Amino acid sequence: MGQKNTARDLGLLALRTAVGGALAYHGAQKLFGVFGGHGLEATGQGFESMGFAPGKPNAALAGAGELAGAALALGAATPLAAAGGVGAMIVAAEVHRPQGFAAQGGGNEYPITLGVAAAALALTGPGTYSVDHLLGDRLNKPWLAALALGGAVAGAGVTIARRNAALAQAAAVSQEIEDEAAEGDFLLGDYDPETGENDGVDKLIK
Repeated sequence: MGQKNTARDLGLLALRTAVGGALAYHGAQKLFGVFGGHGLEATGQGFESMGFAPGKPNAALAGAGELAGAALALGAATPLAAAGGVGAMIVAAEVHRPQGFAAQGGGNEYPITLGVAAAALALTGPGTYSVDHLLGDRLNKPWLAALALGGAVAGAGVTIARRNAALAQAAAVSQEIEDEAAEGDFLLGDYDPETGENDGVDKLIK
């Protein structure tokens, strides 16, 4: 029995280290621009372009959820740390969903795998070789895992719904402009076809 428990705890340690480390790596990229990341300012602009407005706060929230992977790797407040990763990965999986499942095609295989693994750790607990175990599992309770995971799913759902609404509104505006152009209206602006830049403000001309 002791050997089985030791093997289980070593397996949980390995899983925590891999999943938590990967999440923390991506969080540090977003928040601090390390490991080849772009940092919060540029990441926020990228989030804005993907429909997450305002971009910078959304990027900070995603980065913080992923950075909690460091605590997950240590097995500290495991349900809460895991839930941060789960919420971030649900949203990431939705962003990549149009590209299908396979990671090599830009699909959501990777965020799904990380998210499911983090959720599993929240449910199983971190094992003996963890900070939680040293502290008597005060922040590693079944009810806390259920509450944290439920909150992560709900928060991700709200974020996705807001993004979908923003994308739908942008698509409607774009369609309206196209319809106006088809009726003989056109846009004026300081558009340079060689550089693709527009330094002026486009105006709808009747």
